[in-house]
Amino acid sequence: MSVDNPRVVDFIAVDHEANAIVLTIADHLPWEADAGHFAALQEKLNVYLAFIESGELLAAYPEAAGRKVRIALMHRAPLTVGALRLLESARAIITEAGFDLTWQHLPG
Repeated sequence: MSVDNPRVVDFIAVDHEANAIVLTIADHLPWEADAGHFAALQEKLNVYLAFIESGELLAAYPEAAGRKVRIALMHRAPLTVGALRLLESARAIITEAGFDLTWQHLPG
């Protein structure tokens, strides 16, 4: 499960403190290959949005009802300027749809 497998939601968890359901994307790819990585991430984000908006999330996880929804990108490689721009643009679109997008660098 990772960013390069677009048809799978990598992880789903409940953040009780924030009263949110969190859909996590595991991203191990380097940002140096920006174009391919960007395309994979955009496709994965679109799949996550479709999963949420279609009602599949609620059908699979009824405990998501009444909770905020957050997509969390956990990435191994430090962000490039282009990657940060992509994420900020994606966050604007996802926020407009009523959800949150966060990202966190997990070196390793």
